[in-house]
Amino acid sequence: MVDPITTRTWGYRALFIALILLLAFVQLLPLGPGAGKLPGPDLTIALTFAWVLRRPSYVPVLLLMVLFLFLDMLLQRPPGLGAALVLLGSEILRARKDISRSLPFPIEWALVTMVMLALVGLNQIVLSLVMLDRPPLGLDLLRALFSAATYPIVVLVSHFAFGVSAVAPNEADALGNRL
Repeated sequence: MVDPITTRTWGYRALFIALILLLAFVQLLPLGPGAGKLPGPDLTIALTFAWVLRRPSYVPVLLLMVLFLFLDMLLQRPPGLGAALVLLGSEILRARKDISRSLPFPIEWALVTMVMLALVGLNQIVLSLVMLDRPPLGLDLLRALFSAATYPIVVLVSHFAFGVSAVAPNEADALGNRL
């Protein structure tokens, strides 16, 4: 018989994959802004960061790497750059999950916003180093700020619609290790 904690973990991993693919499908629809309009938020990053801070076991590193590499190819971005940046940002947040668990939500929100803005800066630097066309810095910063602005909504939807809540201090995984 399969352990219920393991079943729940794999179920949420499948749900995460489905949500990321659904968001990728929506990004491919011809609904995006035209020239001169404001960019929309990157909900895939907001969802990833929300789940990494709440339930890091639901979004393992290998899953993030494969999903975001797929998104790089699908959305015709430089292959691997977006995946590496999201992986870097999620690992920074994952390393601070114990600290952020005790912080109030506005400080967590500020931390996520700083990580998103740092990723924009790193993206611009890497694209400059390899001499690829860069998106305008202002639009990239606006996209990151809009993504950060939608972060609380993503957290609320994740909590109330999907049941992804923060780990309790006394909660353990299937092997009895504290989360």
